[in-house]
Amino acid sequence: MKDLKPKYFLYARKSTEDDDHQIMSIEAQLFELREYARRENVEILEEFQESKSAKKPGRELFGEMMTRIERGEANGIIAWHPDRLARNSVDGGRVIYLVDTEQIAFLRFPTFWFEPTPQGKFMLQVAFGQSKYYSDNLVENINRGIRQKLRRGEWLTKAPFGYVNNQKTRTIEPHPTLSKVIVRAFEEFATGKYTLGSLAEFLAELGLETRHRTPLAKASISRMLTNRAYLGLVKHKGEYHEGRFEPILSATLFEAAQEILRRKAKPRKSKQRHDFPFTGLMICGECGSAITAQFSRGKCGGIYRYYRCTKKKGVCLQKYIQEKDLAAQIKARLQSVAICDEWISKMLKQVDEWEKENNHSSQKFVQNLKNKISKTQEKLDKLVSAYIDGDIPKENYLPKKEGLLKQKVSLANDLEDFGQTGKNWLQPLRAWILDTKKAKNLASSENYGEMKRFVQKVGTNPKFLDKSISFSFCPPWDFMALRLAQSHQAEGRSPEATSAKKLKSFELWTYGESNPDLLHAMEP
Repeated sequence: MKDLKPKYFLYARKSTEDDDHQIMSIEAQLFELREYARRENVEILEEFQESKSAKKPGRELFGEMMTRIERGEANGIIAWHPDRLARNSVDGGRVIYLVDTEQIAFLRFPTFWFEPTPQGKFMLQVAFGQSKYYSDNLVENINRGIRQKLRRGEWLTKAPFGYVNNQKTRTIEPHPTLSKVIVRAFEEFATGKYTLGSLAEFLAELGLETRHRTPLAKASISRMLTNRAYLGLVKHKGEYHEGRFEPILSATLFEAAQEILRRKAKPRKSKQRHDFPFTGLMICGECGSAITAQFSRGKCGGIYRYYRCTKKKGVCLQKYIQEKDLAAQIKARLQSVAICDEWISKMLKQVDEWEKENNHSSQKFVQNLKNKISKTQEKLDKLVSAYIDGDIPKENYLPKKEGLLKQKVSLANDLEDFGQTGKNWLQPLRAWILDTKKAKNLASSENYGEMKRFVQKVGTNPKFLDKSISFSFCPPWDFMALRLAQSHQAEGRSPEATSAKKLKSFELWTYGESNPDLLHAMEP
C-alpha cells in the first residue's frame, strides 16, 4: 500500500424510519466521532450528515462523498459503524471496491476494527452483510406482523375520517359525531342532487372543512365517497380484507353512492347551452305544461333569463317572469320556515340534552332486558337440573320449560327491536333543525341551484300561475310554517317560549303522534 497522508471525511447518518430507532442520533454520533478523532489525532476535512435510510441506494450526500473520494480529495472515512455507510449490496460493494483500489486507504470506526488487509476486508464484507440481513429480516418481520394483523381484522394505520383509533383493542371505532357526518354525506350524494363541489359546500355548512375554513377539494370528497373502510374493510396492497371493526355504512347506501359517481363520471351530453337553475321545478298552473326558460340581451349588453309555460297542451294565457323575480318569491317562501340563529342554537342544545337523557334511559332499558334474559336463563337451568334429578315430573316440566323459552325469545326480540328503533327519532330531528338554518341562509343567498334542490326536498306540487310560484310544504315543514305564522301574530310571547313549542311540536311529529287534542294544546 502506498504511503499516503490520511485525509478523512466524517459521515454520520440516522434513518428516519422506525426500524432504526435504536441507533444513536446524529448529534450523539458527531460528538462521539469528534472525540474519537481528537483522541486518535485524526484530521477531518469535512463532515457529512444525512437523515435517510440506507436500505436502498440513492443517498445524495453519501454519493457526493464517495465521488469526491474517487476524485482524490480524501482517502479515508470515519463513521460510527459500517452499517452507517451501507445497508444494501450496491453501496457496500462500492465502499469495498474503493478499498480494493486503494482509493479508500483508511476506514475508522469507534465500534468496529478495520485494517485494509484480506482479513479486514473480509470482516468489512461480513459487517455489511449483517447490516443487509438485519434490514431484510426486519422487513420480513414487519410484513409478517402486518399479515397477522390483517388476519385478525385490525386496522393498520391512522384511522380514516369518521373513525378513531382504539389503542386497547388495536383497531378503530366510529367517531360519535363524525361518523354521522359520513352517513349524511353518503345519503345526500346518493340522491343524485349533488356534485362533488356542491357536496363539499354542503359539508362545510355542517362544519367539515379545511384548516383554512374553505370547503374540501373535489379529490378529497371523491376519496371519501369511495373509501371502503366505511364498509368494515381493510385495504392493503390493493387487496381488501375483512375488518373486525364496526362499519359506518350499509352496503346498499355505499353502492348507491358509487352508482351516482359512475353516472357523473360520464355525463350525458346536454343540448342546454345556458344555466337555467329553476327549470324542472314547477309546472304551469293553468294548463299543466312544463315550464321552460330563455334568455335575452338588454340594451346595455346584460343577459336576462325568463321562465314561461311551454304551452304544449294547448292555448295558455300565462305570461313570463324574470328569474330574479321568481327567485325573490322563492326566498320569501323559504323565509316562512326559517328560524333565527338564537332559536336554532337553543333547539340544538335541547336536542343534545334529550340525546343524553335518551342514552341514559336506553342503557337502563337495555340492561333491564338483559337482566330479565339472564334470570330467565337461570330459571331454565334450575328447571332442567330439577328434572334431571327427578324432583319434578315430566308433565310439569315440559309446559314450564316451554313457557320460559317463549319468554326468553320474546325478551331477545324486544332487545333486538329496541337496538334498531330505540334512537331513530333524534337523528331526523337534528337534521331538520339544521335544514331550518339552511332555509334561513338560502333566503338571503344567490345560489339558485341549491335553492331549487331545497324546494324539491321540503316542498310539494310547485306551480306557476299569474307570474307567481306556489308550493305546499311537506311534513313537518307545513306544521312549522303554520306555527311560525301564528307565533308572529301572537303578542307577549318570548322567542324562547316560541322555539320551545316548535321543538316540542316536531318531537311529537317524529314520534308519529296524531292526537288533535295535543296539537290544539300547543297552538298559540
